[in-house]
Amino acid sequence: MQTHKKLENFRKYFPYLETGKIYFNHASISPLSSKVTARVEQYLKMRSVTDIENYDLVIKTTAQVKEKIAGLVRTTPDRIAFVDNTSNGLNILAQGIQWKNGDRILLNDIEFPSNVYPFMNLRSQGVEVDFVKSKDGVVSAEDIIKSITPRTRVVSISYVQFLSGYKADLAMIGDYCTRYNIIFCVDGIQGVGALQLDVHSCHIDFLACGTQKWMMGLMGLAFVYISDRLQESLQPKYVGWMSVENTWELLNYDFVLKKTADAFQNGSFSVIGVVGLSGALSLFEEAGFREIEERILSNTGYFTEQLSELGYKLPSVLYPLKHRSGIVSFKTDKAKLIFNELKKEDVVCSLREGMIRFSPHYYNTQEEIDRTIEIIKKI
Repeated sequence: MQTHKKLENFRKYFPYLETGKIYFNHASISPLSSKVTARVEQYLKMRSVTDIENYDLVIKTTAQVKEKIAGLVRTTPDRIAFVDNTSNGLNILAQGIQWKNGDRILLNDIEFPSNVYPFMNLRSQGVEVDFVKSKDGVVSAEDIIKSITPRTRVVSISYVQFLSGYKADLAMIGDYCTRYNIIFCVDGIQGVGALQLDVHSCHIDFLACGTQKWMMGLMGLAFVYISDRLQESLQPKYVGWMSVENTWELLNYDFVLKKTADAFQNGSFSVIGVVGLSGALSLFEEAGFREIEERILSNTGYFTEQLSELGYKLPSVLYPLKHRSGIVSFKTDKAKLIFNELKKEDVVCSLREGMIRFSPHYYNTQEEIDRTIEIIKKI
């Protein structure tokens, strides 16, 4: 009963639901809750009318949001820095390592391009990229580990694969990387906000994550996590006045970089994004992060069962629970037709690489899934 009440309260913060629309596309971008828009509107009023130079509030809000993000990924706030998107976050790592000719980076063949191009861009420095071949949407930890060579400097993988929804065994990969002094990098955008994550128990050295998907924030804001171990050897490619210890001694040019992740946060960032994210994360706290994960997995489990009964072959059917996520997808030669018919009925999903992809969040209901299944049945 308590969970049902929490769910109803959560749904009240999403005004789009009043239109009858069903939204199953959180792996692409989330709708903004009224908690987010209220805080953004309040901030804009301050900047335009009441407290234009509200820097003290910005500092306070930034610190609070970093603390909440740190809680989400089980670290400390000093290990978190804000950037503008996942790609530029990953470029911090790619450009900050002191590479040697012949060094290798291990990726896989179903990564979103954000986790590919920053590393391929290093080929001009004599760095090679190896790709692990996936099997039915799965890139297993065992296959990753088997593909590591003595020249592998970095292993980078998505927490959750954007097409298949397969959740990687980060702990197994991270443990191996730590034992052999390999940098372990994770693109967290398809998992953080939906699933629990502990960067320390998974031995993650570097994590990049945009906030506009499962975290339900604004576009143009992302964060990176950088471990103490990695930061000691990472050289920022770009620095600014906020990267150094003597930030507020403006005419003191003693170039000493901060020891925290703030060294990579070199200047102004999207404050409006941070303000909006503070609203989104406060809503998550009300629901409870563990309950959010449980309900998302319940929704995708139910979606998987219903679509399987219609005869569709879903990759996620074969995944043990520990490898499931908020993404349910399937391939069909009627993908475009299904996508268009659902769109006509105000059901929003994704069409990616010939696959229909559903990504329900915590507040989506079984009734919404049932309605979607009924539409698909008629096609």
